[in-house]
Order: sequence, then C-alpha cells, then structure tokens
Amino acid sequence: MKSSKRLWEFLHGNKLLYLGAIFSIAMATFISTLVPMVIKVAIDSIIGDKPLKTSQFINSIINKVGGRSLLAENLWICSIVLVLLTVIRGIFLFLRGKLSETASENITKNIRERLYNHIQYLPYEYHVKSEKGELIQRCTSDVDTIRKFLSTQFVEIGRAIFIVIFSIIAMLSLSIRMTLISTATIPFIFAFSFIFFSKIKNLFKEVDEAEAKMITVLQENLSGVRTVRAFGREKYEIEKYNKKNENYTKLCLKLYSLLSNYWSISDFLCMFQIGLVLIFGVYLTAKGDITLGTLVVFINYEGMLLWPVRQLGRILSDMGKMTVSINRIGEILDEEEEKEFPYEKKPEIKGNIEFKNVYFEYEKNNPVLQDISFEVNKGEKVAIMGQTGSGKSSLTYLLTRLYDYENGSIKIDGVELKDINKKWIRKNIGLVLQEPFLFSKTIKENIKIARKEAQDEEIIKAASEASIHNVILDFDKGYDTVVGENGVTLSGGQRQRVAIARTLINKTPILIFDDSLSAVDTETDKNIRKALKSRSKGVTTFIISHRISTIKDADKIIVLDKGKIVQMGKHEELIMEEGLYKRIWEIQKNISEEDAKDEKVS
Repeated sequence: MKSSKRLWEFLHGNKLLYLGAIFSIAMATFISTLVPMVIKVAIDSIIGDKPLKTSQFINSIINKVGGRSLLAENLWICSIVLVLLTVIRGIFLFLRGKLSETASENITKNIRERLYNHIQYLPYEYHVKSEKGELIQRCTSDVDTIRKFLSTQFVEIGRAIFIVIFSIIAMLSLSIRMTLISTATIPFIFAFSFIFFSKIKNLFKEVDEAEAKMITVLQENLSGVRTVRAFGREKYEIEKYNKKNENYTKLCLKLYSLLSNYWSISDFLCMFQIGLVLIFGVYLTAKGDITLGTLVVFINYEGMLLWPVRQLGRILSDMGKMTVSINRIGEILDEEEEKEFPYEKKPEIKGNIEFKNVYFEYEKNNPVLQDISFEVNKGEKVAIMGQTGSGKSSLTYLLTRLYDYENGSIKIDGVELKDINKKWIRKNIGLVLQEPFLFSKTIKENIKIARKEAQDEEIIKAASEASIHNVILDFDKGYDTVVGENGVTLSGGQRQRVAIARTLINKTPILIFDDSLSAVDTETDKNIRKALKSRSKGVTTFIISHRISTIKDADKIIVLDKGKIVQMGKHEELIMEEGLYKRIWEIQKNISEEDAKDEKVS
C-alpha cells in the first residue's frame, strides 16, 4: 500500500502522458480485435455463403461498392482493409511507446534528482552509518528497475485488461459455449501467478541487498586502491569480493530457477488451453454448431487472450522487483533532512566562543565529552591535544553542528549555538579535515569550491599561505592540473595543503585544523603556521594536533583525556606541571634529540 502511494507520488506531472499511452493501447487493442472479425466475414460471408451479420452502416458500404459478389471476385479489398487496420494499430502502438517512454524517463530523472538532493541534506550522522555502495545501488540500479517497469509493464497492465474485455465481449457475441471453453483455465493461471509471485517477493529483496553488498565491496576497494597495493592485500580483497559475488550469484540462480518453474507450468497451462479450443472448436464446426470463420476467430482471440495471462508472470515479476526498489528508495526519502527552524538566527560571527558544562554522546550511556568548559576570545589560537578517542574531533563536530550537544551550553559571540542556523555557522567556520577530499577537477577548481567567485590572485595568495603555490607551478599545467578522484595524483601532504588553501580562501572568522597539519613535514608545518599568524589576526583558530611543535605557540592549549579536560594553559605552564602534556613533550623532545644526533653521525 505504501509503495503504491509512493508510485502515485512519483507519477506527479506525468499522469496525462500515461493516460494518453493507455488510450493509445486501448485503441490499438480494439483494432486488433477487429482483424479476426474481418477474416471471419471474408471466410463465412464472402468466400462462403453465410449471410452478412454486420452493422447496417457496414452493410450499406458493402452494397455501395458492389455487394458480396464484387468482394468475392476481389479479395484484395479485404487485404487492404486488414493492412489499413494494421497501419492504424501501428500508429497507436507508436504513440503508446513514445508517451510511456517519455513519461518514464521524466519520472526517473525526477527520482534521481530528488534522491540526490535529499541525500545532500541528510544529517552527517546518517552518512557516517550508511554504506556508500548501497546508497549508490539504490540511486542507480533501483531507479532503473522502476524505469523499466514504468516504460513497459505499467502500460502493459492496461493492455492486458483491454484485451480481456474486448476479446471476451467479441467471443460472447459469437458463441457462449466456446467462450466458456476458451476461458476454462484462465482463472487457474491467474491464481497460480498471484500465489507464486507473492511467495518469492522477499527473494527479490534478498537479491537486491546482495547486489548492494557486492557493490559496497567494489566501491571500497576502488576508493582504497593505494592502501590495498601498499599492504599487498590484493588476494584478500579478491577473496572478499568473490564471496559477495558468489552469494549474489547463488540468490540469482535460485530466483531464476523458481522463475523457470513458473514459466514451464504457465506455458503448459496455456498450451493446454489452446488444445481445448482446437479440439472442441473442430468438433463443434464439424457438427455445424459454429462456422469455420467463428473457429478462426476463437483461435485468434485465444492467442490474444493467453498473451496477457502468459505475460502476467513477467508483469508480476517486474512489479515485485519495482515494489522492492520503491521501498528501498523510500527508506532514503523517509529519512529526515537536517531541520532548519524559523527561530534560528544568523548573527554576525566574530569568534568569541564559550563552552560551559558540555556533555555529548554518540551512543546512549557512552559519553564522548564530559563537562567541557572553556572560553576563547576573538583572534586567539587554541590548540587541542589528547590521545586517540579522547574527543578532540567531536569538539569540531559540535562547533559546526554536524552533531548537536545534549547538555550544557556552547555560545558563539553570546548566542547559543543551537539557535544559530546550521548553514550560517558552517559558512563562518573554515574546517580542514585530517583526511581531506578533493574532487576530480583541476587544482584551481578544487580551491575555488569554497568560494566560486574567487579571483586568480586570491587563489594564488591562499595557495601561497598553504605553502603549495611553488609546488603547483612545477606541474606541467600548473593550477589547471587535474588531480584525479580524491586527489589520487597528489601526495598526502600536497592534498592536505590544497585543502588548506581551499579553506583559507573563504576568509572565515573561525578556523579549525582537525589534525590536518600532520600530513606535512615539519618545515612546511612551520611555514603554514607563520603564514596563518600574519594573515589571521582577529581570526579564532583551533588546531588539533599530536605534534607539540605545531601547537606550542598557541594562546591556550587544552588537553583531553577520555572526554574530559585534564589540563589547560600555555606551553610554558603545561611543561612545568606533571601530566599528559609534559609526558608527550618529553617523548617528542627525546625523539628529536636522537634524530639530530643520528644526522650528525651520518
């Protein structure tokens, strides 16, 4: 029921096209039922001597052209009539195809756009938990399944109904007894088809899900191809993919095996029905109960009538697949988008930030941040340090409202963060992630993503501040160099610096570097921080890093451990007190001294 409602919703704006297609198929079907009648008249009343049993209008036309004798001497006239009927039927079939295909393509285009637009606005939490391969499969394979059904089978349902109605009306007008014989097994075929496809409906869903898992493995492997090669995991990845492929193949074979059983049984029933018509039809014709022309009509109509019954399996099969696809797409569309409320504000962001008793958890009863409280003034540089899993990145997720905190308060320039529009706050916060994503475009286009109207001078300035400008100039095409998918043609440090330039060009009042300087060498790190210091006066900057040299000149250093603030102060203060910061500083200091000694020895 829900899938039917969703389908009706998808048809919006294209219902008239489908009505036109259904009208065209109705006319084509009606004309196809006239063809056997013309043959009957030719056999019984033109070649034979049976009286014409046609309408007064048709009788008057036959009499005007010369009567039955003229038609008997010129049978080609009947052939012309049959050709004309076939041509008219062909025109209506063309219209049916054009209208239904146009409507189905419009609908699938709308579904794709709606899905893509909806996915863009789904919460960050949804994307973290969802499998990318399955999302891709739902946006491609499932949409195509709906397109195939709407382009052919949807209108074929109407054709089947019209064939049954027109054929049975025509047959009843000729012989009630032969009509009953001609439709004897049809109810059983309908019942068999309905029961069969209702039973294997869940198998269609299993096949779809197995395909999605296979695509997920493929997508992950292609995205992480460098990691696979680096660790020599090709054999393991092949085995993993083969398992998913084998499972998908087994389910497909099971499905096709069941479908072949259906086709075999339904074909037997259809052939049995045709046999009944031939046996009883010949018998009644020999007795004189029906004419030879009537027998020919019933044989023709039987072929027409059994067609929709025979195709019912395919229609129900595709309908089952389409229903599964609609439900899978509906699961995405039913997910709530990030909400924007009328009361949300768009204040001027200067960079004053206050955390007060903030608690946050991804899973219930498993807090990631506990009782976090600190203040940052406009223009200050704040460093956040802590062990892996201590909640450093979670702070940035809260600031950009990718997640919302449950308890406590975060204020930006005196305004509660939850009351600030999400798009507005993200527009005013520049975020450089630890693993940046670059699009398969030129370096210039990647940097300009944050601000489309940026001029070349601004792009060069941002690249220079990110210490990547000279590197770019060494490329054959400079800023017009295409970086490949996710910047695969660049090194990790180069990708990171392009991402930094992309963030800097937006000139936001708040900057966050989420462990994004770890991919660059110490010298480059120093140059970037020096450039930031000269250009970011008045810009509040957060730097998350494990490298003491990166954060030691910060105005405030916050040390996290298990979601709590265990130390806070300046570098000079923290190295004087016992704690996590001093231990990390001593370890890194010793490593630096040992490296320096090794360099002198070598």
